[in-house]
Formats: sequence, C-alpha cells, structure tokens
Amino acid sequence: MRFISKTSSGGVTEQLFSLDEIPGVLWTPEDAHGSPGTRPLILMGHGGGQHKKAPGILARARRFAAEGGFAVAAIDVPNHGERPTDEEFDRIATEYRARRAAGEDTAAQDTAMYTLLAGRTVAEWQAVLTAVQRLDHIGGGPVGYWGVSLGCAFGIPFIAAEPRVRAAVLGLQGSPALAGAAARITVPVRFLVQWDDEQMPRAQSLALFDAIGSTEKTLHANPGKHGDLPRLEMDDSLRFFARTLQAATVYE
Repeated sequence: MRFISKTSSGGVTEQLFSLDEIPGVLWTPEDAHGSPGTRPLILMGHGGGQHKKAPGILARARRFAAEGGFAVAAIDVPNHGERPTDEEFDRIATEYRARRAAGEDTAAQDTAMYTLLAGRTVAEWQAVLTAVQRLDHIGGGPVGYWGVSLGCAFGIPFIAAEPRVRAAVLGLQGSPALAGAAARITVPVRFLVQWDDEQMPRAQSLALFDAIGSTEKTLHANPGKHGDLPRLEMDDSLRFFARTLQAATVYE
C-alpha cells in the first residue's frame, strides 16, 4: 500500500492511497495517528457511476470517523472513478441505461454486470482490507461494510466470502443474481429500500432482503426515489455500527 497524500480537517485525517492498480482513500480520527491499537473499520462501497469520494460517501465517512471513532476506507471499483473502462463494461452499461430509460426490464444487464465485475471486486476488497488492517493505528479489529445500489451488488458477494466482516448496511438493490450470495450472509444487516425507487422494483428489493440468510436483519423502507435516501438513515447506520462493531473492540 502506497500513500499518496495526507490532509486533516474537522478532526478527521484523509489519506489517498494506491494498492497495485486500486485507488483508494482512508479516513481516520485525527488523534488515531501515532496511537497504535485496534479500532473498528468500515469499508464503504460507492454507487454506480460514482467513485470513492462521491459526496454521499465522503459525508458518511467523515461523520463515522469524527463521531464514531471508526476508520473508514473506500476504493474506486473497476471501471469507475480513476479506473480505466473496458469495452464490455461500456456495452453493458449503455444497454442498461437505454433499457431503463425505456421502462424495460434490465435483469439481463444486471446479471451481466455482476458476472463481469463481482469476482474481481471481491478480490480487490479483500486485498485492501488486509493491507489496511496491517496499519498500526487500525489493526485487525472488527469490520463493517456499508454499500447501497452498486455498492450493495458488490458488497453482498464480498460479505458472503469474507469472515472478517461482522455487520453490514445494504440496500437500494434487488438483482435476482445476488440471491445465492445473499443466502450465505449470516452477520447483522440493515437493508434500505426506497419505496418509490424508479431504478429497482420494490418487489425485487423485498425478495433480496428475504434471501439474506442472517437471523438478525432489519428492513428500513422510506418514501422517495432511488436517490432520496433520508439523512436519518445515516444516523441509524452510525448507531448500528456502534452497537455491532464498537462493542466488540478491545482498545490497547
């Protein structure tokens, strides 16, 4: 892991990094640096067409670090942000947008996107998690995952494959291609649904929630469209991770 820059403001330190070809960013409480020990880590997955420092990701990461004492990491997933795009991804994305604009079913494009990128993204998240946990001021403490929309699509197979993840906030997603991986998830989950979501049919979102194998899972449904996730869900996510991750952390 190579750190590229380091800035601090509002009690939060932000470090841009690169791990092989993976660009990422790490946020920590400002007083964490120079204080070896174990602290909970949240991995944050961005939405489709977004990147590691999209406004929603940045706002949540800074608040989770400043108020919750968490370390937070985000990366540009393949074909997003600073990453190059390939022809197959562009073809699928273009077809997806066209079919969605026409009000047509996009299940085939969802499955194609998942098949193309999910395995690679899972491996990259695992590599980044390992590298971040080797840092003296983070260590091998409990890990959470936050990701909705595309962040949920790639988060579900990652959580299913990665035993270090202890809790997750997911949602705004309902692709049937995710049902098998969702069934293998056993950690506590918050699942967010926008009741009037124009991108993800409500029935599919509810079916994906039902497929999650966790015994502790909660559905949060709010009125509004895909991009209208209310601020109160940020408040609840912070409380959720404080309960599931901070209670399991023993600071040195």
